[in-house]
Amino acid sequence: MYVYNEVDQRIVDERVEQYRNQTRRYLAGELAEEAFLPLRLQNGLYVQRFAPMLRVAVPYGLMNTTQFRKLAYIARFYDKGYAHFTTRQNVQYNWPELEQVPDILAELASVQMHAIQTSGNCIRNTTTDPYAGVIKDEETDPRPWCEIIRQWSTLHPEFAFLPRKFKIAVTSNPEIDRAAVQLHDIGIHVRVNNQGETGFRMIVGGGLGRTPVIGTTICEFLPWQHLLTYLDAILRVYNRYGRRDNKYKARIKILVKALGIDAFRDRVEEEWAHIKDGPATLTETEIERIAGHFIDPTYEVLQNDPVQLTEALSHNSSFKNWYVRNVVKHKVPGYAAVTITLKNTGAAPGDISATQMDHLAMLADEFSFGELRSTHEQNLVLADVRQDQLLNLWKRLSEHRLAAPNAGLLSDMIVCPGGDFCSLANAKSLPLAEAIQRKFDDLDYLHDLGDLSLNISGCMNACAHHHIGNIGILGVDKKGEEFYQIMLGGSAGHDASLGKIIGPSFKQENVPDVIEIILTTYLQQRQDGESFLNTYRRIGLSTFKEVVYARPAA
Repeated sequence: MYVYNEVDQRIVDERVEQYRNQTRRYLAGELAEEAFLPLRLQNGLYVQRFAPMLRVAVPYGLMNTTQFRKLAYIARFYDKGYAHFTTRQNVQYNWPELEQVPDILAELASVQMHAIQTSGNCIRNTTTDPYAGVIKDEETDPRPWCEIIRQWSTLHPEFAFLPRKFKIAVTSNPEIDRAAVQLHDIGIHVRVNNQGETGFRMIVGGGLGRTPVIGTTICEFLPWQHLLTYLDAILRVYNRYGRRDNKYKARIKILVKALGIDAFRDRVEEEWAHIKDGPATLTETEIERIAGHFIDPTYEVLQNDPVQLTEALSHNSSFKNWYVRNVVKHKVPGYAAVTITLKNTGAAPGDISATQMDHLAMLADEFSFGELRSTHEQNLVLADVRQDQLLNLWKRLSEHRLAAPNAGLLSDMIVCPGGDFCSLANAKSLPLAEAIQRKFDDLDYLHDLGDLSLNISGCMNACAHHHIGNIGILGVDKKGEEFYQIMLGGSAGHDASLGKIIGPSFKQENVPDVIEIILTTYLQQRQDGESFLNTYRRIGLSTFKEVVYARPAA
């Protein structure tokens, strides 16, 4: 992973001291609220319903155990003993004291972390596939490209005050998109053509929120040398023409839709012509320098499916359930990548306690070369585990409730903090998530359902990406009462699609029963073991709608 140089460290340290002075002045009454607002946002600090919330950047989801232990320390001594992982692979603290935030930032800086550009109208954390560099079917490792984008975008003086926040995601897997690139302001698919040349399919204008849009390809194959100049061109067009009079119409997706992709592309090409071969053009030397931070660990020469693994799978059904759902094959024989789902019933999805974090850091040191990764699904990954050690790892994870065998299943849901924390929410998300998890707690039933994503957002800002869940749930306000709108058919993959609203909304107590009707209909209608999404696409929304609203009125 990338390691700070002297300049990197000095910039982050100086930023901490600047913010410490700004906070002191604000608390002393020397800095007005409206002046402090952009300063705290630039350092990742929001004000939520009950307390400030600090969002910490985790570049493309990659952390070493020193950093992970520091995150646990902050959770224990500056918060309420837990941390929350987000869909942007970042980590959030929900209860920091305002006057202690500079101290937290100093703690982060001591392990080469920060909260810069995790909020505000700027380029946010670049996200990618949590299996990047280790999964067998990717075309090339996307992490060096993510790091190049991170360095280009961090404190970029031209893009510090964009019309609205801006998000970039990168993938290189031709089969499975685990980064939802088509739902970002810019999505990048790293590709290798028939001549062995690396380039990028550039997608622009995706996003969720009030106006969900699937992005459109603006360039089918951009040579790697021009990545930053092309990004500059896109951002300059957006920065110049994006709306600033209405924040609900300020995202790049609105501009692309208003102009049309061809006219938008023409403006980008016109801007690009002035900078295409300029100083930001990438060189092989620079690529090699960055790629040098992402070398493989020292793998041992092993064989797939060692006897320790096959015997355990044949004799231990609980271990087998976990293995089937949470373990994927590695590019290196004898190794595997392991997903640790943060989705135990009774705990907020994405939350992990400081004690669990300390335990997991110890396991990462012992089993996975001292590295952890966060995921778009609010989970964690140990990317380099020997197959002959999987049983031992599972036992150790189980000791701290970190071995839930539900990756990709209904209970592995993406959920925003909702009305329990967020001042923007129309409804609570966490109690509904728990009610659904409790209703569907039979593992055999969940395995029979197979891959199925369920996402719950507390408002139209769509922090939990409800539009792209196979089943999406949106909290809405009806004359001061909390109701929930259900949509079906969303997908975040290469076959990206937006869910469609099934009909009128439901009270919270009725939602689990409605979900049960939807799932029962799926099981009755599916053919040859097809997935929920494929069944939905074959039979359509009307079949589900007819059955759901045939029940007594909610």
